[in-house]
Amino acid sequence: MADPLRCYRCGASLAELSLPLSRLDECPACRAELHVCRMCTHYSPRLAEGCDEDDAPDVRDRAAANFCDYFRPDPHAYDSSAADPDAAARAQLEALFGDAPADGAEQAGPQEHDDSNDAARRAAEALFRK
Repeated sequence: MADPLRCYRCGASLAELSLPLSRLDECPACRAELHVCRMCTHYSPRLAEGCDEDDAPDVRDRAAANFCDYFRPDPHAYDSSAADPDAAARAQLEALFGDAPADGAEQAGPQEHDDSNDAARRAAEALFRK
């Protein structure tokens, strides 16, 4: 059985929409346009043109509806790790420097604060040592 089609932006199910998707179709949850490069099986951000189809038209805005005849909806277009860039950045920082108190959390005393700065400095120095 084929994977269900999901919105590339929010991950909502698109099962209620009929295929093929029209240029005017939008996600019922987030209202994102769906006939876009980011939702296509040919979308390849690693390539300079952003598309692995040689004859596809040049599209500047990959998240805007377009008239590309090569468009094929990709059920795997939604990437949950890219959905919240702030959370992804926080996770990378925590992996590098360890857990830090969140905003509004109890603040460390002067000695505890110095210890965490020292640990962060040691981690950064270890990372950039030759």
